[in-house]
Amino acid sequence: MSVDQAASDGDKNAVGRLRAWLEDGRDLRARIVDSNDGIIATAGLLEGFAGAGASDTVLIIAAAAATLAGCLSVAGATWAEESTDRDAQLRLIEDERAQLAASPEAELAELTEYWENKGLSPDVAARVADELTARDALAAQLEYEHGITEIPSAAASFRAGASAGIAYALGAMIPLLITLFVPVSIEAWAVLAAVIVSLTITSLVVSRTGHLPTTRVLVRTLVVGVGTMLISYLAGFFLF
Repeated sequence: MSVDQAASDGDKNAVGRLRAWLEDGRDLRARIVDSNDGIIATAGLLEGFAGAGASDTVLIIAAAAATLAGCLSVAGATWAEESTDRDAQLRLIEDERAQLAASPEAELAELTEYWENKGLSPDVAARVADELTARDALAAQLEYEHGITEIPSAAASFRAGASAGIAYALGAMIPLLITLFVPVSIEAWAVLAAVIVSLTITSLVVSRTGHLPTTRVLVRTLVVGVGTMLISYLAGFFLF
């Protein structure tokens, strides 16, 4: 294979992975939620400082610090959560492997009973259980007992954390950029408008990918976002 062919295959694989990620509504919605968190948290912080009468310099420093801290926090929390889930699944695999080694007949009987409860006749259920066990006894037990069909790699946990942090940072950059380039006299209103537009767009994407009621998703997201900003502004205004 030539270098050009290898590069072309690599590009195709990258495009394929990107397409698969975009088509996986669950992962896409999770990243949008992270992005919304970045928008709302940073904008809420800025509104609180604005309500307290903070200067433009203070607002910029606060927005930058909030973006960095939030990005690292979300990335770390997502990585830790994914890694913990993976560790728990690995532990279940070891337990199930030990049970199969100690009493394979009992595990086969449980698998047969599972298929009977799914509506198969006893003979068919026994035959299905036998065939699945012969092919991969551990995989059959993991799927029916724990719903485990694939164990994510350690790299997948890291990628999930990194993508969550990037999504949060992209969301937080919206109010941060407004703080940098919009005059302080209209900054609060500019942030509010940008947040409403951004949350509207992300809500539409979430509703489309998840086949969810658009109005309900939009109203819920805007209530949380605008409500957070309003409460933050009033807290800053009356408390400081």
